[in-house]
Amino acid sequence: MGKVLIIGAGGVGTVVAHKVAQNPDVFTDIMIASRTKSKCDAIVKAIGNPAIKTAQVDADHVDELIALFNSFKPEIVINVALPYQDLTIMEACLKAGVNYLDTANYEPKDEAHFEYSWQWAYKKRFEDAGLTAILGCGFDPGVSGIYTAYAAKHHFDEMHYLDIVDCNAGNHHKAFATNFNPEINIREITQNGRYYEDGKWVTTKPLEFHKDLTYPNIGPRDSYLLYHEELESLVKNFPTIKRARFWMTFGQEYLTHLRVIQNIGMARIDEIDYNGMKIVPLQFLKAVLPNPQDLGENYEGETSIGCRIRGIKDGKERTYYVYNNCSHQEAYKETGMQGVSYTTGVPAMIGAMMFLQGLWKRPGVWNVEEFDPDPFMEQLNKQGLPWHEVLDGDLEL
Repeated sequence: MGKVLIIGAGGVGTVVAHKVAQNPDVFTDIMIASRTKSKCDAIVKAIGNPAIKTAQVDADHVDELIALFNSFKPEIVINVALPYQDLTIMEACLKAGVNYLDTANYEPKDEAHFEYSWQWAYKKRFEDAGLTAILGCGFDPGVSGIYTAYAAKHHFDEMHYLDIVDCNAGNHHKAFATNFNPEINIREITQNGRYYEDGKWVTTKPLEFHKDLTYPNIGPRDSYLLYHEELESLVKNFPTIKRARFWMTFGQEYLTHLRVIQNIGMARIDEIDYNGMKIVPLQFLKAVLPNPQDLGENYEGETSIGCRIRGIKDGKERTYYVYNNCSHQEAYKETGMQGVSYTTGVPAMIGAMMFLQGLWKRPGVWNVEEFDPDPFMEQLNKQGLPWHEVLDGDLEL
């Protein structure tokens, strides 16, 4: 049915490639490209499908991307490279006439700032080109937005309170490791928190607010309020929401390491001089921390991510909790990657599937919740991320 080009050969890119290869009726031609071609070749070897093509490309350079797109001629690009590279890849897609999908919003290298404005600014150009750009099609952002759209379509007349809850109850048996790119992960967690209430944004100190929340099959976990990019699009697209927050669990050992990293300056993202060289401390730290791709083999436990929503249906208050639990070990058995990579990579593949099947095909730049959630929700059950729902239960929030 369609040609797909995956940019990025990390943990998420590996999962995307595996899942794309599992659906040959939709994805008829596949290419994996990254800065290091040998990583792409290793993924192809692990999948065992020599028909998958590989290529070297530097996603910081528009001209290299255009040349690759013109050579392979994909119908859609799945961008699972770094968030810094979203705009160069979008620019190349416009110039080469290729549709676009990513899993995380653009952020500048020199500032930990998460905002959709840079990508939303491309809306008219994609419309004029007759091309579709799908933003934030991982789990959170991604499935969290689709869960919210599904709730609005089927369970509420008005949604008033939205809490996205993200728990990783896994154990990778490392003193300190991040579950995705350490540079992006640490930038995200150490910035100020932010939530939406009564039409305005409220800023908090990093990890200032926390409370115990109970996660299915896991139990109570200390959950911290932080800012996540899907809040920005969800309150825009569902204007009846009065308050929207994002919560994530962290263990005390992780937070202690994080505090030390910050206190000794290793979380800095500005350049420093070291023996006549310019280095960024956080990028150096990334080089010595465990690679998230290597965590899967000994990873135990599971993730639990979902949306807890309160609102009105037929004049009565209703609560709704929709969630997925993902086993790290099952994810590793299937793709060789741990559950956090799996929960991001599977939705990226499904989003590309929705586009190629003509279900999510609309010129412009769109967040996932702006499309019909039903066919996506159906595929989540089929592709390894089954969801569960609790109506009119205690949300704890």
